[in-house]
Amino acid sequence: MGILEVKNVGKRFGGLQALGNVNLSVAENSVHAIIGPNGAGKSTLLNCLVGKLIPDSGSVTFQGESVLGRKPHEINQMGISRVFQTPEIFSDLSVFENVMIPCFAKRDGAFAMNAVTSVRGQSDIRQQAEEILADVNMLDKRHMIAASLSRGDKRRLEMAMCLVQQPRLLLLDEPTAGMARADTNNTIELLKEIKAKRDITMAIIEHDMHVVFSLAERITVLAQGTPLVEDTPDNIKGHPKVQEAYLGQAH
Repeated sequence: MGILEVKNVGKRFGGLQALGNVNLSVAENSVHAIIGPNGAGKSTLLNCLVGKLIPDSGSVTFQGESVLGRKPHEINQMGISRVFQTPEIFSDLSVFENVMIPCFAKRDGAFAMNAVTSVRGQSDIRQQAEEILADVNMLDKRHMIAASLSRGDKRRLEMAMCLVQQPRLLLLDEPTAGMARADTNNTIELLKEIKAKRDITMAIIEHDMHVVFSLAERITVLAQGTPLVEDTPDNIKGHPKVQEAYLGQAH
């Protein structure tokens, strides 16, 4: 059994079947990619995993516990963090302040915006934030205002905000979207470093096949809301059904 188990999940929006009988098992400490053409159901599936949508049928469990019916912040507290397609950061705060805030989420899941002021004297929290920023190679930028960062560094900051919560599962929604190739390659190397340093599982939704084949150990291909094939990257590359359904190309 995987750390994340999706069984017979279905979701409809009116007359549109977004997901139909989806089964997915993500092995612990692995990198599992979910790919497919636009409209294949990738984002719908991800939203079901993090509590933004409730499936019409099926089950989703994380470490043996159901995530269905839980609010997003409750799923986060279970050990699942999400990196969004567009980085979600506090633009007016410094890099360092952004990383400290997730340590002090209120019980109802809302971030305490006065947390930065209240914890400035707490050396253990500051040390934890510095260690995370060092892990994502941003310690030298800790005093910069987040809005001034490049897109690649904003992505690194968002990852730091996730990692400081010590998740067991990191969900990444197109982590290299809108990046130049150099930033994409830097993000790939960053994710490899994070994976090597931390006891963490990653599930990635991505269109860039260069990213997928550089990181994934297992790939699930969705087509029209249903799994087309699940296999290793080497077997996926030459699979005729994948070539027919998915228009992406490996670089």
